[in-house]
Amino acid sequence: MKFIKDKKALLLDMNSTFMFGEDRFSDDEDYSKIYRQLGGELPNVKVNRLVRSAYQFLDERYPQPKFNNQFPSLETAFQKVSEEPITNKEMRYLIATFAHHERGKVSAEYVETLRRLAKIFRLALVIDIWSPKGIWLEYFKSLDILNLFETISFSSENGHVKPSPFSFKYVLNELKLESHQAIVIGDSKRRDLGGALAAGLDCILVGGATSSRALASYQDLIKLCQAWKC
Repeated sequence: MKFIKDKKALLLDMNSTFMFGEDRFSDDEDYSKIYRQLGGELPNVKVNRLVRSAYQFLDERYPQPKFNNQFPSLETAFQKVSEEPITNKEMRYLIATFAHHERGKVSAEYVETLRRLAKIFRLALVIDIWSPKGIWLEYFKSLDILNLFETISFSSENGHVKPSPFSFKYVLNELKLESHQAIVIGDSKRRDLGGALAAGLDCILVGGATSSRALASYQDLIKLCQAWKC
């Protein structure tokens, strides 16, 4: 593959790239189950309303360009949709509940694929999430893959969501690489490809997305790894 010959790093998206089953926010989801397990004391009906409303608040803003570089925090969302103040204790339970439903899973096959890629390239992550990063870091540690990533950008930490080039440039700077030395890999034409191009980076699409502006497209990250003989 000529286009990877001089590449030193892969800047990976997470959701629908190597993590799946994320964002479980359907209308029939009962968020109070997790909330109650965490020790929360608000009524079940109120918990479900707050989580659904906070999700809607953020979901409406996520596609809007004006929020790309000033995306509201999850705590702000809860504060905006609540009719009365939320105590610090209950806010922690609500955010943890939201995070539980936002986080997906990484299968054993994708764990192995990441390990294979890490033997050839330096790996970094450019991740859009709405909850604080803690639950993802803990999960990566439990899978023994956190050490594969030299640096990670979480949108919930820096307030910039893709296709803003901010996080791509941040990660590139952390790696001390030039834009021509890295490739972005993700499933979204608008967010991953758009953000990569805005940052002067090449991009490869996975998950069925295609574009003439991408270097290539693969069915998934596993097929990409197989094609590259990782």
